[in-house]
Amino acid sequence: MMRHLAATMLGLSIATLGAGCTTPYRDQAAPAASASLMAGDGSARGTATVTQTSDGLHVKVMAAGLTPGVHAAHVHTTGLCTPPAFTSAGGHWNPTGRQHGRDNPAGMHMGDMPDLIVAPDGTGMLEYVIPGGMIATGSMPLLDADGAAIVIHASPDDNRSDPAGNAGARIACGVLSAS
Repeated sequence: MMRHLAATMLGLSIATLGAGCTTPYRDQAAPAASASLMAGDGSARGTATVTQTSDGLHVKVMAAGLTPGVHAAHVHTTGLCTPPAFTSAGGHWNPTGRQHGRDNPAGMHMGDMPDLIVAPDGTGMLEYVIPGGMIATGSMPLLDADGAAIVIHASPDDNRSDPAGNAGARIACGVLSAS
């Protein structure tokens, strides 16, 4: 009887402790955004998703139909992808007013991400966390009044040249929309 009582008390204590622990978005979907990437001719080039968690924005880019090799990928400040050059997406998302690149002593933009490696079959995947980023809340939301976009460039990012890392032409773009 005593063992059963002790086990029951331990179980209740653990359950009570667990009830007090909360994780963000436990009972609701985490804030998220997604984009369909397109080339300058309008053809599909993959997808991008951004999910807000307690440590920042988790970005996942799944690309297809690209030239094999290394391509810069960035979050751009305006949610507009007018082909063929996609200059409508504006510059990199930079709400903190820094310079470009993880190797720049004055950097980096919040929209700077590692390069996307594209395999010989034209596909590539990039996963990255933007520390402290938020989808639509806070003082520097990703999806502000003019939105945001994911852009893939023709060349690798040199990670220091301001404002865009000598990344070359914009070859794919997708407007992020809340999901």
